[in-house]
Amino acid sequence: MDCPHCGKAFHDSWHEVEIQGNPHTSPILVWRTNSKICQACLNSVLNLRKYQLNLPQPGVTLVEEFRVFPINTFRKPTPNEIPPDIKEDYEEACKVLSISNKASAALSRRCLQAIFQAQGYCQRDLAVQIDALLNEQDPTKAIPSAVRETVDVIRNFGNFAAHRITDQTTLQILAVEPGEAEWCLDILEEMFDHYYVEPAQAKARKAALDA
Repeated sequence: MDCPHCGKAFHDSWHEVEIQGNPHTSPILVWRTNSKICQACLNSVLNLRKYQLNLPQPGVTLVEEFRVFPINTFRKPTPNEIPPDIKEDYEEACKVLSISNKASAALSRRCLQAIFQAQGYCQRDLAVQIDALLNEQDPTKAIPSAVRETVDVIRNFGNFAAHRITDQTTLQILAVEPGEAEWCLDILEEMFDHYYVEPAQAKARKAALDA
């Protein structure tokens, strides 16, 4: 697995300790902690697991697992080229992902609208912004086919399609499908690269050549 602190991969071998068993429930439940130290950054990862005893057969079945520490999961550092307001919302969306997928997705939607508005697509409705982007006639503002396909999918994905997202409703806490909130963060990172990181790199290369 990847370390939630530093993003480096490490062997998924855990030290597990039982902390509580409740013989008065039916079925009988047992709580255990499992921990691991990342050899790359030397930080601990701690999970809480709930098991069900398989009586009268031996053994247990894992029922639920929760990340206790760290709360958030590592994603690559936010590029310095990202505007401060968008950067703040994006990093907050990353931090709350493991606590509330709904809240994370709402912050991601606001980031998307802010990015599109900064590119001149000032429509109040996110779906209309996407339509304007995909139908852009100015070749200097055209987006690569890979990014185009990603953006096009947004309109038909989960609650982007089910609810009208405007600048007044962006932060509504809506139900999300499994994986939708994390997928929103992936999209944002693609948008960051296309609209901020790559242009900055191209500008820096040109300045170096001119020098």
